[in-house]
Amino acid sequence: MELVYHTPVLLKESVDGMNIRPDSICVDVTFGGGGHSREILSRLDWRGHLYGFDQDEDAINNIQPDERFTFIRSNFRFLKNFIKYHGEEEVDAILADLGVSSHHFDAEDRGFSFRFEDSDLDMRMNRQSKKTAALILNTYTEEQLANVFYLYGELKQSRRIASIIIKTRKEKPYKKTIDLLNTLNSFVGRGEKEKKVLAQAFQALRIEVNEEMGTLKEMLGQGLDILKPGGRFVVITYHSLEDRLVKNFFKTGNFEGKVDKDIFGNFETPFKLVNNKVIIPSPEEQDKNPRSRSAKLRIAEKI
Repeated sequence: MELVYHTPVLLKESVDGMNIRPDSICVDVTFGGGGHSREILSRLDWRGHLYGFDQDEDAINNIQPDERFTFIRSNFRFLKNFIKYHGEEEVDAILADLGVSSHHFDAEDRGFSFRFEDSDLDMRMNRQSKKTAALILNTYTEEQLANVFYLYGELKQSRRIASIIIKTRKEKPYKKTIDLLNTLNSFVGRGEKEKKVLAQAFQALRIEVNEEMGTLKEMLGQGLDILKPGGRFVVITYHSLEDRLVKNFFKTGNFEGKVDKDIFGNFETPFKLVNNKVIIPSPEEQDKNPRSRSAKLRIAEKI
């Protein structure tokens, strides 16, 4: 059976949210399997154009030749530079689907999932990067490790986990998924609780490996710079850390959620919220694609 690279989440809701005209200039900063991009292109005519970003070499295999499409193999933290390089001063809409693709979770050699015990502790989206999960586990200080697991995995026992990792790696360096699972076993219960703790730990390492929080902030800031007034910013998040950043940025223009006021006491914000209430997948979509269950869609329009 051929594995599906990725099933696009909230496909119609997110692309509808971009408010695309036939001549729009659009950006999909998370091209991946190309599902969202194909839907965007279906709404453009010969005057429109779509730029698709992805740092993963595997995504190149999903490109379908189209004169209206330009693929940019790069991290979306360089969004503004590449859009300027391609001669665009402003764009009409930006879409970001921040989830890890099914392809990554199902690829045994990538190390994203705790299901594959013999896989390398890798977790790199960009395999040209030198920072792997194994490197982090074998070189970070105890304090650094505790911070990673607490801040990005929200694990209450982060300090104890870090302490055991430091002791364990003195005897044997971390190389395989099973090495980390053996360390985490004493911190997990059974059944769903076990899966949750493992998922949190692997999420924390993945975020650190790929510097996801920092790159998200850079992309959001640059996206604001290149959006036309009236342009749409559409973002799908999958965990509370990134959703909080997006929510604050769309509401206030900063990541702390601090509201600025002008001399008349009016709120100053670069965006108008298109949906005040977050959009989530329908029960039908969640049944068909269980990995969509944590998805949250936010849409903002540049003032």
